[in-house]
Amino acid sequence: MDNLKITLQYLMPKHLISRLAGKIASARLGWFTHFLINRFIKAYGINMSEAQFERAQDYATFNEFFTRPLKDGIRPLATDSNMIAHPVDGCISQLGPIVEGKLVQAKNHDYSLRSLLGGDIATAAPFQNGDFATIYLAPKDYHRIHMPVTGTLRQMIYVPGELFSVNPLTAENVPDLFARNERVVTIFDTELGPMALVLVGATIVASIETVWAGTVTPPAGKNIFRWTYPAHGKNAITLEKGAEMGRFKLGSTVVLAFAADKLSFLDDQKPGSVTRMGAPFAKLK
Repeated sequence: MDNLKITLQYLMPKHLISRLAGKIASARLGWFTHFLINRFIKAYGINMSEAQFERAQDYATFNEFFTRPLKDGIRPLATDSNMIAHPVDGCISQLGPIVEGKLVQAKNHDYSLRSLLGGDIATAAPFQNGDFATIYLAPKDYHRIHMPVTGTLRQMIYVPGELFSVNPLTAENVPDLFARNERVVTIFDTELGPMALVLVGATIVASIETVWAGTVTPPAGKNIFRWTYPAHGKNAITLEKGAEMGRFKLGSTVVLAFAADKLSFLDDQKPGSVTRMGAPFAKLK
């Protein structure tokens, strides 16, 4: 059955299905939208008591529900200046050192840091021998992405690609999954040096957005696009630790990369650990 599921992913028109799902998710369909939301809440056991708006009727579109804000204070931020905070609610897939330019995807699978970041040697170079973490956001999770540390945006890269599912089964069976799927790469200057925060698309992920650029995809393209941003001045984009930096419309994965010898992941952080945005994740060396 698992082999069949993987084979179907190779065969099905993933972009078409995803864009159609996006149209439905963004449409104001009245009672049908509220029906879909209620079914989704029940199917995935979503804790709506954490949401700022708790009823399906409070959302005009499925996307509004999916990117729902949380109540103030529901995710306390690790304010210690030596602590890196979790950027999302989810589950750690993998974390550890970047070895010879490779990141672990799953058991017996690794992939190229350079490919993940869009193929440019200079972009990948600062992260060689550094550390990475991959966090999977399930459909039930909160889908806004926040800053683990304060950072100034220096580069954003749109990388076209496939839209495979990013669930654990696919990660264990599709080679180079995160460097294969469509994604938005962001590079920040931080007190830890450079930090890459990669938003990976997936099947029926209708949109990836950032707070400074709005919707980055769709529309999708066949070319890599790069945007650069100033380090200083009135046009510089600096986001504080804990601030929202982007969001997924339907679930996916984030990959973090840091320079060498800058942080140590906390002992209780390991593959399979549940994450909560703002909670302690790692500490400065």
